[in-house]
Amino acid sequence: MAVRLNAPTGERPPLITEKIAAFDAMRAEFESCFAYVVAMHGQKRFSEVTVGSTVLYLHALWICDCKDHLLSVPRTTGRYEGRRCLELLRDWQHGETAAVIWFLQQKLDLVDFAGLTRQRQEAIGAGKMALAERLSHGRAILMDRGSNLHTALEAIFALPDDELMHQVRAACVRYGHTPDEIPAQLAAYNNPTYSYVPHPHLAQHNMLVMNMLGVRVMADPADLPGHRTMAVEVPDLPAAPYAQEVIAAEMDLSGLWHNNPAARRLANPPAANPPPANQPPAVSESAAASS
Repeated sequence: MAVRLNAPTGERPPLITEKIAAFDAMRAEFESCFAYVVAMHGQKRFSEVTVGSTVLYLHALWICDCKDHLLSVPRTTGRYEGRRCLELLRDWQHGETAAVIWFLQQKLDLVDFAGLTRQRQEAIGAGKMALAERLSHGRAILMDRGSNLHTALEAIFALPDDELMHQVRAACVRYGHTPDEIPAQLAAYNNPTYSYVPHPHLAQHNMLVMNMLGVRVMADPADLPGHRTMAVEVPDLPAAPYAQEVIAAEMDLSGLWHNNPAARRLANPPAANPPPANQPPAVSESAAASS
């Protein structure tokens, strides 16, 4: 379905209205799922990640992916892989667990702690303490992320196969991913509503939603200004003029006492008004006396 991107300001094509309405219907669930994905990715260390929690994680990734499709968020990489999550949930209910384990490792592991520690050491050596502190905070986040992975794997590995399948299927029923429901959810990706249609109204809707969620996610004290890198620290006010270069022994030449070769009292003296055409020019007092 073609959409006019050069429509008059304020005009919203029917497909754009349909996409926004579809997202608004799932907005509350998206906000909850987004918060859970962020928590699993290290904002929180869970003491327990059950099999049902792993199913919820896959469900949450799918919901976040639906948001990206509905609001036409530019996608250079599959950051949520919603379609893949649906396929994993479908196959897991038939006994395919290894693919789920591999997916969890790809999402929550493969972190270069040695490289991160090396960057921190280099920052300390260069005297960039704010950056070093930020890298320490990021390393702790990644530690929590790895801990969540291992906790989830422990719950999966601890169960016999039949009990594992029972819990997986029960959780899939709870989150709406039964074998009968998943084919329709996969087919939805081919609907025009899920197509990529850049539009200002979609971009604005996405920014408003994500800005609000960003405030919640970044509410941790370590993420507030003053605890991050120099680029986002609390600024000194009043701010200096942009790109100002201070020159030694500079002088302000804008005043009349500096930049006034003609020694005028006013930089722009008032111009004398010419006499009206029907009136003779005025005669000065000295000229009148001499006559």
